[in-house]
Amino acid sequence: MATATLKSDNALRKRKGAHSNNADHVLQPPPAEETTETVWGKTPTGTGEVPTTSGVASLFDPRHPKSHLDIINLSTLAFQVVIFFAFPRSITRWFFLLYFAFWRAAYDGGLGWILTKQSKKKWIVREVQRRGWLDESRRPDMRQWIKNEISGKMGKDYDFEDLPLEYNTWLLFRQVVDIILVNDFLSYCLFALSCFRVPDDLSTFTHILRWMGGLTLIAFNMWVKMEAHHVVKDYGWYWGDVFFERGALVFDGIFECAPHPMYSIGYSFFYGLSMIVGSYLVLFVSLAAHAAQFAFLLGFENPHIERTYGQKKPIAMRTPLFATSKRVPSSTMSDPNSDKSSSPAVMSPRSPASPPPRSRLEKHRANLSISSSIDGSTPAITDAETEPGTETDGDGLEDPNEEGVQETRFSAADRKLLKEKRRHYQAVSQHDLNTRYFRKDVLGLYNLDLLRASDFKLFLLVAYSFIFIGLQPLSPKGTQIVHFLHALCWRLYHSFGLGLLLKAQSDNKWMVRHYVKHYYYPPGSTGGAIEEAFDNWKGLYNLSSCMTYMSFAGLAWSTYSVSGDWTVGDQLLRHTLGALLIALHVWTARESYEVLGVFGWFFGDFFIEDYPTQLVYTGIYRFLNNPERTMSGAAFFGMSFISGSKLGFSLALFSQLSHWWFLSNVENPHMQKLYGDSLRKEAGLTKTIRNVALKNAKLFDGGRAPVDIKRVAQEFAGTFEKVYEDTVDVVEEFLTSARPKLSEVVQDTKVMLQQSKERLVITRVSNDLSLYDPTKYHISVVSANPEGPLRFHLGEPIVVTWRAPSTHSRRDWVGIYRLGANKSELVTGVNSAGKWVPVHDEEWDGDIPNVNVGGATPVGHGIECGEVTFRSGRLPWQTGKYEIRYHHDGKYNVMGSVAPIEIYVEKPISLDFASVRSTLMRMVVLCLDSDPSLIPSNASTTPTPSSRSTSASPSETSSEAESLRDGDDFRFWSERQAKRISIAIQGAFDVEYAPEVIIGDANVSSLAGRILASREILSP
Repeated sequence: MATATLKSDNALRKRKGAHSNNADHVLQPPPAEETTETVWGKTPTGTGEVPTTSGVASLFDPRHPKSHLDIINLSTLAFQVVIFFAFPRSITRWFFLLYFAFWRAAYDGGLGWILTKQSKKKWIVREVQRRGWLDESRRPDMRQWIKNEISGKMGKDYDFEDLPLEYNTWLLFRQVVDIILVNDFLSYCLFALSCFRVPDDLSTFTHILRWMGGLTLIAFNMWVKMEAHHVVKDYGWYWGDVFFERGALVFDGIFECAPHPMYSIGYSFFYGLSMIVGSYLVLFVSLAAHAAQFAFLLGFENPHIERTYGQKKPIAMRTPLFATSKRVPSSTMSDPNSDKSSSPAVMSPRSPASPPPRSRLEKHRANLSISSSIDGSTPAITDAETEPGTETDGDGLEDPNEEGVQETRFSAADRKLLKEKRRHYQAVSQHDLNTRYFRKDVLGLYNLDLLRASDFKLFLLVAYSFIFIGLQPLSPKGTQIVHFLHALCWRLYHSFGLGLLLKAQSDNKWMVRHYVKHYYYPPGSTGGAIEEAFDNWKGLYNLSSCMTYMSFAGLAWSTYSVSGDWTVGDQLLRHTLGALLIALHVWTARESYEVLGVFGWFFGDFFIEDYPTQLVYTGIYRFLNNPERTMSGAAFFGMSFISGSKLGFSLALFSQLSHWWFLSNVENPHMQKLYGDSLRKEAGLTKTIRNVALKNAKLFDGGRAPVDIKRVAQEFAGTFEKVYEDTVDVVEEFLTSARPKLSEVVQDTKVMLQQSKERLVITRVSNDLSLYDPTKYHISVVSANPEGPLRFHLGEPIVVTWRAPSTHSRRDWVGIYRLGANKSELVTGVNSAGKWVPVHDEEWDGDIPNVNVGGATPVGHGIECGEVTFRSGRLPWQTGKYEIRYHHDGKYNVMGSVAPIEIYVEKPISLDFASVRSTLMRMVVLCLDSDPSLIPSNASTTPTPSSRSTSASPSETSSEAESLRDGDDFRFWSERQAKRISIAIQGAFDVEYAPEVIIGDANVSSLAGRILASREILSP
């Protein structure tokens, strides 16, 4: 078997960079023609030099020898050409439509499926190993055939014998990919040519524009593909990183123009050829094929990149930030007429100055500072007898020398620590800022809660708009005028009304001053004005956005008429372009939101100064400085195209101009004032166009670069953005929006099946069971109390010991099931739902056994023993009684079992802070899988409410910022872990919280205080 490492001999082979097609160019700039380079690759068996590869062009080069796969490839291409010329167009049109559908399915479906399996479990390489294709001792003929297929297409620096199996498998895989790619391309071209026609209802000038536009798109597509290949080379072109590692992703050039250019703008050829052949059938087939390519991108490419190059980040990570704004004395903050009244220092909902508690609930809130928690904020608890210096937010610190503060509440050490903390900037985490300012805010109609008054008003307004659309009390003309005025009023309010309000807020904090002037806030909590102003701004902005779109949709509907014949005139074209523009608008908005987040979406930097002022150009902002400038009106133009109304088009144009005014007079000046020189001058698209123009300037000016080439490039980029970006990635939004909905349906179905006593499962049983004696199999559970019942706390690992004959199958496995779910004691008929562990973990890759594993392992007639552990996602996360079963050979035959095993949740002895906190600390540690990077640093100690320490774990003491973290803070890898804590809390305290609430607190003491207050509120 070929398991040698990549070449690592002393005399490393070199080759001229100008002739290399390998992927190493991603790591380094292209070398000069006379320089050499060495490309390195890494496989599980070692690291070494990667030889030169040749592209698909060698298939058509008669100077290159042809392998058997090449002959098959050329034969299929020749077959298509013969069919095209031998049969009439009425037959070839439908033949090539089906033939293209086959190759497109092979590409997006077939390659996507096997590449996903290879990415996750190295399936292709393992299959080659299992079948022995490259093992000279098992399949010498197959190995020789593969060697001949590959070696004939490689250079002199290639040695089949010295290279590892992973690399040779990739080379073989490339030849299969070439067959699919070239047949997919040719079948589409012949299908389009079979549909060629000359529309007879167009002018000569329109025909010229149609051909010029089509040829331009085709030429642009060729340029995109060549530039993309220049960047990623064969390594990226043929998905080499699913077979072996070569380095980190580094994308430049065309990859700075558009997201995934090979899958987005790299398919402009489809639309250019559709324009030339003049066929709607070709256009819609092109859209479907392009959509399939985006499905390939979303189903394989993006998840693979995330798995291979992504970095997992914990949720609710309270890494303190240091406010960039200067803190001022609290006396200055409380002045509503002072400009500094809006300083972040006064924004805390956890103000120390509060009236003495008059009830047990108020006492909890005063002592534990959890009133803001009940309102949805995320406090760092400040107890009456705790160290005040542990606050994660500086606004919650109490000065013992301040008037109105009882000195008896602080010890001498507390007062000393307070004074030291007041000298420094107070640590504020971005997690606390997010949970303070954003509490499931409504986005469109998402997060709508009819129990919130503002949400209910939004619902009523949207409902009245639907009713308004359906009513026809006036003449058709009058109805259209009313709809036009309705939409115009909302546009004026949205762009100019809210624009002027936001501008005044930027200039002198006018909106915050209004709330400080007209509304009462408790002493020391003037910062509540900022929060209330921002909360109301968010409601106004979202309401205005919804009504602006709804009112325009009403205008479009009132002017829309269904055509009797869609093939006449431009009906079909208008609807298609309109739908694409609407989809583009939705996609752009989603991409912008992913970059801006909820903070940027609601213009948070106009109100909140606590957030760090830094700009990150990622996502769609990597290519455009401001996508709203060019694509903010796409949906309005799309609706106007569909309706075919000049009135709608004029309002869409007015909306675009109004939004440009908003950007130019409100947003851009504020951004310039806030970020200054850190604003990027040139977008990725503009930079790429300028570089291309400069590189080719000599071709058009006799070797002299034009003086104003930069200005021409920028002007061209501005125009190009409008035309070019309208067709980029419109289908991705449909696929992206459909994917979570499909996932929800699948998840709901899984839950229903898991809760059912009779599940639909395919029970596989072994045929060789007669060779094994079940009496020689035994399992037992290791318990801390061997004499008592088997009881484990929710999340506590369960250790199972097993004993089996030495000839037992290496595929044996152990599963845990709810007691009574299986009716038979001999065969398991219930899906394990992932709650299982293999007996020999080293013999399994996930849920797939490794190669050459299975069946008996006859090593004698003795007994073999071992143990397995259920932990984390392998454990059941619901209380109740369970049983554990030992299964044979990867099947469902039961060889032994143990029951009952109880999963329980510990309840506190009494409902006081110390007991609740202690109980909660154990829950949190178990629900977070005892991961040291997630659990509270205080978990190893037993602090009381009066000793909440900020002592960090050893790994956190390396920086001052980390040392300021609260010792009770914890984090998550996923929302699933927060759901576990929610389940445990409900079982122990009979209080139910959504995972978002758990993530918001992310602090044991804060959560304990919340539970006590909730119990008080909910008590009869």
